[in-house]
Amino acid sequence: MRSRQSLFIGFAIIGVIGFVVDAGVVAILVRGLGRGAYQARLCSYFFAVTTTWWLNRRFNFRSQSPPGREFAAFLLTNAFGAAINLSLYAAIIAWFGATGWIPVAAVAAGSLAGLSINFLLSSRLVFSRRRNKTADNP
Repeated sequence: MRSRQSLFIGFAIIGVIGFVVDAGVVAILVRGLGRGAYQARLCSYFFAVTTTWWLNRRFNFRSQSPPGREFAAFLLTNAFGAAINLSLYAAIIAWFGATGWIPVAAVAAGSLAGLSINFLLSSRLVFSRRRNKTADNP
């Protein structure tokens, strides 16, 4: 079994990949397609959370739980980190506006703020060995 520190580092690396997906979709939608910053972020967040769940499931936690239930649990538990993430994003946009690269910088700030709470909840409630054994043997 991997150490908690190793899992956190893997979670953070996958979080960076999620950030690239998140920021990339925001940049494409806001700068490329002229969409609103808030609308773009809701869309980009869904792409990012789906990417990070799958990568954590497959490579970091090596989960064998039923994917549908696990994805739902991941979305639910990460809602706390998402609230912090999206609130900080909205505050930065409200304060500085949505011009230039500000939306991408706001994604970065929000992502960092949500990282720790998302790891804590995901490792204990979504990908825990105890939960996976219970889910596999109802």
